[in-house]
This record gives sequence, C-alpha cells and structure tokens, in this order.
Amino acid sequence: MPSKDPPQATVPEGQQPGEPSAPAAIAPPAATGPSAPELSAAAAAILSGNEAQLLAHVQALEVEGRAASLAARVVEEVIQHKPQLGAPHIGRLVKILVNGPARGAQSAAVVLPTLAKVAPAKVARHLELLREGFGNASDPAKDGMVRVFVALCVASVAYQRRVIDVLEKALASAEPKTLVSWTELALPALKGEPHAQARTIVEQRLYELPKPQAQRIADFLGVKLRVSRP
Repeated sequence: MPSKDPPQATVPEGQQPGEPSAPAAIAPPAATGPSAPELSAAAAAILSGNEAQLLAHVQALEVEGRAASLAARVVEEVIQHKPQLGAPHIGRLVKILVNGPARGAQSAAVVLPTLAKVAPAKVARHLELLREGFGNASDPAKDGMVRVFVALCVASVAYQRRVIDVLEKALASAEPKTLVSWTELALPALKGEPHAQARTIVEQRLYELPKPQAQRIADFLGVKLRVSRP
C-alpha cells in the first residue's frame, strides 16, 4: 500500500520555508456618520436614552472648575442634537447665565438661544430675570441674552414689547463689532414700532463708529454713509 505522507503546508510564493506568514489584511473600520466621532461618550449616552443624566451635567455648570468645562461640552452637544431634552432645565440654565460662573454662563449663552426657538414660552417665564441681569452680565452672557431676546421676538410679536427696552440698551452700548452682529440679528426680528426704535438707535451711532463697521451697518440698513458727521 502506498505510504501516506503528512500534508505539507503551502508556502506562499516568495516566502522561504520557516518564515512567519504575513498577517492577514485588516479591513478598515466601517464608516460612521459625520457627527458620531465628535460626540463625547456622555452626550452619546444621553442621546441614546439616558436622559436623566443630563441634569447632573447642567448642575456641574453651577461650579467653576474642570468639571464645568467637561459638563459644558456635554450639555452643548446634547442640546445641539436634541434641543427638546434641555427644556426641563431652562430655569436652571437661565440662572447660570445671569449669575453663574464664567464657564457655565458661557455654555448657557450657547444653548439658551436654541431653547428659546423650540420652547419660547418656557424661556419667556424667566424673561424678567434675563432683563434685570443684562446690565451686569459678562460680554458672552450679554450676547447670549440678546440672542434669546431675538429668538423670542421671532417666536411672537407680543414678546417684542417686553424686550425692546433692553434691546435698545444693548444696541446703544455695544462695541462696534458687536453692534454689527446685534444689528444684523435684531432688526430683521423686530416689527412695527419696536423695529423703528431699534433702527433709530443704530442710525444715531453710525458716525461714532470706525469706518468699516459703520459702512457695513449702513449697507445693511440701505442708507448712504456721509463722508463727514452731519
């Protein structure tokens, strides 16, 4: 009977016997959506259904420190992707915006304008606190407040009467670059008399501004900027 030799291993072409085989090619990871790599693990967990965890991150904004910085990212990511989850925390976020530490107020300034668009009535419940806190707020907090007021004006004409005085104060005192931004935000949102009042304040400031900002605002308003002060 013919002898049965043990099977011989097949050696790939170009490889010497005894050499270790090259590792198999590793398939590239499956592509994910553009937003997936950008989300923090905590935000992804909340968006996946652990909504109760959002409260702890909002509370962390009330205290200055590294924890607030980490919490700020989570809160901003969650509300950016699913703003309705922030609605139960509007009151706390308003207090942080007005009286909270710098990092927390900055985060509240980012998310509250979005919340004012999706839940304007809930934000408007705290309108007096926002109005009263505007004068002593930091620059980032003031910017957030103005954006909240503008969002409320877009949501309802009735809110214009309640915010026009603080918007006038904002437009009258803003630095030139900030005035450009706020003018372009506020005037299109206002109607009727509130619009006319805000526009008058902006026009009165044109000749106290540096030429680049004055020209941009004049172009936005559709008016001709005189060479010299009238």
